This record gives sequence, structure tokens and C-alpha cells, in this order.
Amino acid sequence: MLELNKIYNMDCLEGLKLLDDNSIDCCVTSPPYWGLRDYGVEKQLGLEDTPEEYVENIVKVFREVKRVLKEDGTLWLNLGDSYSGSGKGRNPDGTVHVSSLIAKQGTSAGTVMGNVKSGIVPNGLKPKDLVGIPWRVAFALQSDGWYLRQDIIWAKPNPMPESVKDRCTKSHEYIFLLSKSNQYYFDYEAIEEPANYDGRKDTLMKGSKKYSNANIMPNAKPNSFAKEGHERWKWKNGLPMRRKRDVWFVNVKPLREAHFATFPPDLIEPCILAGCREGGIVLDPFMGSGTTGLVAKQQNKNYIGFEMNSDYCDIANKRIHDQEAQMSLFKL
Repeated sequence: MLELNKIYNMDCLEGLKLLDDNSIDCCVTSPPYWGLRDYGVEKQLGLEDTPEEYVENIVKVFREVKRVLKEDGTLWLNLGDSYSGSGKGRNPDGTVHVSSLIAKQGTSAGTVMGNVKSGIVPNGLKPKDLVGIPWRVAFALQSDGWYLRQDIIWAKPNPMPESVKDRCTKSHEYIFLLSKSNQYYFDYEAIEEPANYDGRKDTLMKGSKKYSNANIMPNAKPNSFAKEGHERWKWKNGLPMRRKRDVWFVNVKPLREAHFATFPPDLIEPCILAGCREGGIVLDPFMGSGTTGLVAKQQNKNYIGFEMNSDYCDIANKRIHDQEAQMSLFKL
């Protein structure tokens, strides 16, 4: 087993093989999106010639992730989509770089390095087609043995503007919740959220029995309420709380050192809260700027990460070290 709370500067497939079977509590990660960024390292994901090659490589990585997860472990996978090109663009020298297969998009992954034209169209797609990468990956993982439990929408209140005029501005990405087994660890209470409640008792239900004018019907269950036509909630620490919904409104937060928008901590906090026991181990095979490790330590949990780009390893280690130093000062 590798040392905990460390980011390993290596290819994740090589690193995952160094982990023991059934040793990780949950995996929270965001792989490189297809065709959207060149990270400047060999063997990187995302620059495959076709969506099919990309999906195949992703499946290989998460097959290893499934091996190292505990039987009740979960995978929280963030992915954004891409559009096919218009069929007109090539690089100035006449060659076609894989990045020009995809139209330049405003996503949290940032823009592609190098020349980006409108591009040729990959086989099987039409000009300007939405490629559907997230769902291609999700269904491929499902076919490879994962339980596909939920698609969560990351709705961005502050999306990157787009100049496109024949569709709406893209302002969401997916987080897929996948599990290794049909029974898995999921602490729903840890991520409950405030319920909308206006305090009027004459329109409430208690348990499965309606009451009006504060006259409670017999056999009503305690601590379970719902306003007519709305979902049920329960009281928690004096507040009305409901189960967390599957649309998460989280702002994009750029990180100056990384020069591109990164995993916002607010986005993955509920993933780790619900998916990992206190003292457990969170894995991120594509650690990037280190947000998964940062949040894991905030929650008294351990992490292991892999990252091929040494500059990102430096950024991630500094962020985590600075946070730990601040937490130590706070405890004094």
C-alpha cells in the first residue's frame, strides 16, 4: 500500500497497480475532458483521435479503480462535454491536430493549448454535433460492471461566456455516482440541506396523515413533515432539512496558479461527506491542483492522488500544505 496523504507524480494506471485490492473508501475525480486541453505530458488522456479511443482508455483506468475500492465504495466522476467541429478548419501547416477535432468550448477544463480551429468531424458524427462524452463514458462503465446510480447536474451560476448564436450557453456538467456493489456506503444525513418552509401549520402534513389548523391526525410519524404538494422534510437541530437534490448550484472558482478553472471545493465537499467515512481514504487518479486532497483533509479523511504533470503536483502540495498550516494556527 502506498503512503497516505501524498500525491504521486506518475501515470495513474501505473500508480493504481501499487494499491491493494479493496483498500480505498471512495474515489472523487475529474479526468481530462476529450479534446479540450493539452497538459503537456506523454500518455495523457484527452488527446485521443476518436471518442471511442477516449472512452476505452477511461474504462481501463476505472477498472483498476474498481479493484482498489472497498466492496461498499463509490466513484464520483465529473465530466464535461464537447462539440464536433464544423468540418472546415486545419492547422496553418495543413495538418490536423487532435485538438482541432473539437470546437473550442467554454468549460471548466479551460481551453485547448495550441491552434484551435473549427476542425474536422470525427467518424460517426455530424458537423456541430454534441459528442455526448459524459454519457458515453457512463454507459461504458456500466457495461464494465459498475452500478450507475445517479447523474448529478453541476449547474454553474457563473459559466464562461460563449459567442455561439445557434444554441444556449453551456452552463452545466455532470457528476456521475457509481458504485462497486449494489449496497454501498452513502451518508445521506451528512449532506442534507435546508428545506423551504414558511412556518404555516395549516398546510402541513405529519408523517402520512394530513392535519389542518394544528389538529394532528392519529398515528402520524414524528419528525417527518411535508407542505401540501411538496417533498417531505424532518427537523434537525431546530431546522427543517431535506434530502440533497441532484442539481448542485456551485460557482466556478479559478485558481491563479493553475491558469485554468479547477474543481471548486464546494462541488466535491458533499461527494466526500457522503462517500467516505471519517478516517477513510479518498482516491483521485487525476489530482490536478489538489482540491480532492484539500477537502479530504478538511474533513479528517486521508487521500492518495496521482498526477502526471509535475507543475500541478507542486501547486497541489502547496495548497494542501498552506491549508494545514492555517488549520494548525486556528487550533492554537
